[in-house]
This record gives sequence, C-alpha cells and structure tokens, in this order.
Amino acid sequence: MLLTIVLVVIIVLLLATVSIFNSLVTKRNRVHEAYSQIDVQLKRRSSLIPNLVETVKGYMKHEREVLEEVTKARSALMHAGNPKDQAAADNQLTGALKTLFAVSENYPDLKASDTFKQLQSELADTETKVASSRQFYNTNVLDYNTALQTFPASFFAQAFHFLPEAFFQASESEKMDVKVNF
Repeated sequence: MLLTIVLVVIIVLLLATVSIFNSLVTKRNRVHEAYSQIDVQLKRRSSLIPNLVETVKGYMKHEREVLEEVTKARSALMHAGNPKDQAAADNQLTGALKTLFAVSENYPDLKASDTFKQLQSELADTETKVASSRQFYNTNVLDYNTALQTFPASFFAQAFHFLPEAFFQASESEKMDVKVNF
C-alpha cells in the first residue's frame, strides 16, 4: 500500500513537471514566432525604402542628409541581430521616415507623384502591421514572463534555465514629435 502511494505521488510529480516544462516551451516558442512576425514586417518595410529613396531623390536635392539618415537607418535594421538591436534600429528608421515625410510636405510635385503616393501608402500599411506585430509579440512576452514568475513554474523555469524575454519598446525619441527645421 505504501509503495503504491509513493509510486502515485512520483508519477503525479513527474506528470506535473512534464506539463509545466511543456507549457513553458510552448510559451517561449510563441514569443519567438511573434518576434519572427515583427521581423517579416520590418524586412518588408526595408524592401520599400530603396524605391522610396530613389523616388524622392529627384525632388529633394537639397535634403541629402534626410535621405542619408533613412538609408543609414535601413542598413542598421538589416544588420540587427537580436530583438534589442532590431528594436533600436526600427526606432531609428521610424524616426528617419517621419522626418522624410515631414520634409516631403515642402515638395508639392513629390506629393503629387503616383509612385510616391503608392510607396507612402504601402509604408503606412506596413507600419500598421509592424505595430500589430509588436503588440502581438509583447502580449506573448507578457504571458511567457508571467508564467516564469508564477508558482510552481518559477522553480522549473530556474531549473531548466528559462530566461525572461525583453519587450519590444519604442525609444524615447520615437515617442516625441518630429521637428523639422529649415
């Protein structure tokens, strides 16, 4: 009888351990999948940048530093290797694009260009998708990090080296309005 009780307790503990471990793995994988969705949208946006720069170049000959900043920010985003670097590069590119579109207001012929309008529309659509992907990622990070901190999963998280994930956050400069000086 005692042996049966001990075996049942061991089996229950083993099943609980497997269940908690699998739950943590599932949540971590959801975070990684959500991050890959951000990556897809950022790459889509980056692929639009060269066309935008080429379209704008002819109209904005006196705004070379704005175009260089967009190109530099795009390059940083393409070479970012982890979520933190990618978030920083994305914030830099978003700021550069805001400045570009603010400056474009001074070029009526550019604003009237069908190519520019189409690229601006595609970028706006992509920005919406990036924001949605960020929100989805952050929701999954919250769920995963909460699971790591709750009892009894916190014991297993430490034992199996599950580490918290970072949220995808906007930089302070991205939160501010764009100021354009002429």
